[in-house]
Amino acid sequence: MSNSRTGRWFVNQPPVRDAVTQLVCLPHAGSGAATYRDWQSRLGTSAEVIAPQLPGRDGRFREPPAASTREVVEALVEPLLTRLDTPDRTQGSGPAGSRSPRPFALFGHSMGALLSYELAHELVRRGRPPTHLFVSGYSAPHLPRRPGRPVVHELPDTELVAHITALEGTNGAVLEHPELLELLLPVIRADYKVCETYRYRERPPLPFPITALGGDSDPEVPEKDLHAWGDLTSEELVVKVFTGGHFYLHSRFGEVMDALRTSLTRTDRLTGGTCI
Repeated sequence: MSNSRTGRWFVNQPPVRDAVTQLVCLPHAGSGAATYRDWQSRLGTSAEVIAPQLPGRDGRFREPPAASTREVVEALVEPLLTRLDTPDRTQGSGPAGSRSPRPFALFGHSMGALLSYELAHELVRRGRPPTHLFVSGYSAPHLPRRPGRPVVHELPDTELVAHITALEGTNGAVLEHPELLELLLPVIRADYKVCETYRYRERPPLPFPITALGGDSDPEVPEKDLHAWGDLTSEELVVKVFTGGHFYLHSRFGEVMDALRTSLTRTDRLTGGTCI
């Protein structure tokens, strides 16, 4: 996938032709497409994993990170639609050679959950909605900011490092090397600013189910904040809580993959309000 509309965003991500659906995965603060490098092998043909490479990371280090969710969505949506709708297999029983795009879902962890939510609204507006939204490790965006929570993007470097270290989501080797840390911190700071300057806009609820995932000891996202995602869909909400903290999906990787595979391949309707 290297044409001009998709090249920067989806480098070395060829289509998985036998996949039942597509799963677009957006990263947490400071991370990139490589976060999802092991997902395809675990999900197999239940989903083709599509992980956009955001500016400021991966092979796009020379580009400045985005300053807002709107900036990300406006830049990503056209390349994403091109990538999603690239015909790679014949579907249905229409005339020979007729092709229709496969269904797709969105997944995002932490900052990626917020980006996925905003992207979902834009895709609805364009008449190409996903079938499902998976949000992980992020409070429903219409909730007020909790009192006393620090403004992370304004913290001094030492406090910012302490914050991300406590969340246990960044490779310890990176944090111990000043040269790598010098490259990473501006991206993390910019990503936190995207989240912390976000302003929720009232819109109709999303017309497809949401699954909210989280860790039972996440200091950032209490379980009740996951249930609040139900306010943002006209369909069912499923809440899945795993043992672990903010980055439970690392320590419970196999369980998360099993849960996603099950949700992506189900044909029956989800049961609203379930907590697993």
